[in-house]
Amino acid sequence: MTQLIARVEIDGRPIAGDVEQDRFYPRHGEVPLLGARTGESFPLASLRLLPPVAPGKIVAVALNYRTHAAEMGKAPPAEPLFFLKPPSAVIGPGETIRLPKESALVHHEAELGLVVGRRLTRATVDEAREAIFGVTGVIDVTARDLQRAQGHYTRAKGYDTFCPLGPMIARGLDPADLGLTLRVNGEVRQLGRTSDQIFGPYALVAFISRVMTLVPGDVVSTGTPAGVGPLVDGDRVELEVEGAGVLELEVEGASGSAQP
Repeated sequence: MTQLIARVEIDGRPIAGDVEQDRFYPRHGEVPLLGARTGESFPLASLRLLPPVAPGKIVAVALNYRTHAAEMGKAPPAEPLFFLKPPSAVIGPGETIRLPKESALVHHEAELGLVVGRRLTRATVDEAREAIFGVTGVIDVTARDLQRAQGHYTRAKGYDTFCPLGPMIARGLDPADLGLTLRVNGEVRQLGRTSDQIFGPYALVAFISRVMTLVPGDVVSTGTPAGVGPLVDGDRVELEVEGAGVLELEVEGASGSAQP
């Protein structure tokens, strides 16, 4: 059975809890270290959704779908390629992706995010499986022209608002076979399944933990399927992760003329 976890704002404070039948049930503690329910409940529609987790770090994986590697003109990697996105890039449902003036080509990349639930260092695949708290949607927003010009990822993927998360965390789903759909202004741009990944979710987490310790609340973003494309001022973006809801955002900014 799928359990949905959200973070909302109540009296100016972030509160985590369960979502059931359009109502929010607060819990003590923060994602993913949640305690018992407080006994209160609120209509979900009356609350402002926040990013479902406040990660200490976001580890994002590159070229993890064969179709995306092909559209980028690159060979599938022999082992996982990953980089870091800063926590300052995180935004949540209903917020705005802001296009930087330094870039003329900003792309969307629909991804499945894994929320880490326990400390992992040099983990096995089985230990990684047990450590995943749940899944959520991630859009790895990328200034593609800067990435191509510099050959590095940090600046191109690290701008403020370049890591939308949400809308909720789903527990009880199999991250190895979930559908991802990204729409821009109602048009489907990306459509894929995580079963098409080159490196599966648990193998990715185990591999990353052999390089850096993962701690509760960290997010591993597992790569994007084919169909990445430009975002421009005024766009409305929707990322749907099967079983985990739809993350909706606006796009604003005065970037240059976007080309594919």
